[in-house]
Amino acid sequence: MKRFLVFLVLFSLMSPVLSQTIYEAFDSYKLNEIRQIKIQLPRNYEENVDKTYPLFIVLDGDYLFEAVAGNVDYYSYWEDMPEAVVVGINQVETRDQDCYYSEQNSLPIEDGARFFEFISMELVPHLIGNYRLANFRVAVGHGETANFINYYLLKNDPIFNAYINVSPFFAPDMLNYIPERLENINKKIFYYMATSTNDIKAIKEDSKALDASINALENQNVSYSFNNFEGPSHYSNPAHALPNALESIFYVFQPISKKEYKEKILTLETSPVDYLLEKYGMIEELFGLEKQILVNDFKAIEAAINKSEKFEYFETLGKIARKEYPDALLGHYYLARFYEEMGETKKAMRTYRSAYILEEIGGITKDEMLDRADAIKRDFGY
Repeated sequence: MKRFLVFLVLFSLMSPVLSQTIYEAFDSYKLNEIRQIKIQLPRNYEENVDKTYPLFIVLDGDYLFEAVAGNVDYYSYWEDMPEAVVVGINQVETRDQDCYYSEQNSLPIEDGARFFEFISMELVPHLIGNYRLANFRVAVGHGETANFINYYLLKNDPIFNAYINVSPFFAPDMLNYIPERLENINKKIFYYMATSTNDIKAIKEDSKALDASINALENQNVSYSFNNFEGPSHYSNPAHALPNALESIFYVFQPISKKEYKEKILTLETSPVDYLLEKYGMIEELFGLEKQILVNDFKAIEAAINKSEKFEYFETLGKIARKEYPDALLGHYYLARFYEEMGETKKAMRTYRSAYILEEIGGITKDEMLDRADAIKRDFGY
């Protein structure tokens, strides 16, 4: 009983910061009916009034919405992806009509065409007008709805930047349409596809064929990832695919990993500080978000500078750190390192000492800064 009461207290304390889910009855003139949608807003959405968020549109919202929303909330909590608004469209009674396409050209017609326009001409504009959205949108589908999201890719100016195709049940001509479109697309597109060894036979065969076609492309605008999982069924595959999809789409948003450090940063012939700036510039360009440079990433660049012994890079790193964390001693530490390694020892000593009034950060302490200043004083007799 005590444990239950403790849980209730903790839940009541946490509930104000948890993601909120809104259930909306959307009156669609395109569909000539009311369609039920679910909207998950990020934690503290109401408080962060100046913040914008990527948008996820999830088909098969009856069962897929919660899986996507949970993964998005989890990954954004650990800063492996930006917080996002997730919208699910319920289709439990209309799925076949919504996904209806022509047998002649595999493109949506009748109810399928109306559902296509409902999303692009009604739902997305409605969401843009009512929520603070960044200009980055992700479409998610499973089986037949995974096929359907690709119709937006075929448009001249796709409204989605990323496509998560879980166990896609492709219409016949889509195996030609998709690679042809990806070959010539002139904007950055993230394309993820997943199947499994226990998936439906036709899905496995088509996914394998499309995977070969996409891998043969040389368009740098396409960021493509494919998984063929061992074991899951068609219906359990989303649980395996969604985390992998989010990691592949938002890889640049994630903190610098050991693999990225070893394979990309340590092999650079140019400045690792430039690499850091390009990484965060790409985040802003792709997702429309200004992300503060993580202390973890500063430490990774610091380690690379120490390993290469190209200490001149500490000057630029220090200036960036002061801008990103003006109340912390990180920038002063890097600038002092720069002065010390360049032989400007008096300037280094003063910079180490001046950081005493600033906040400690990233494992660098005020005592360490003073110890470094005292060591310079002793060595040079100041």
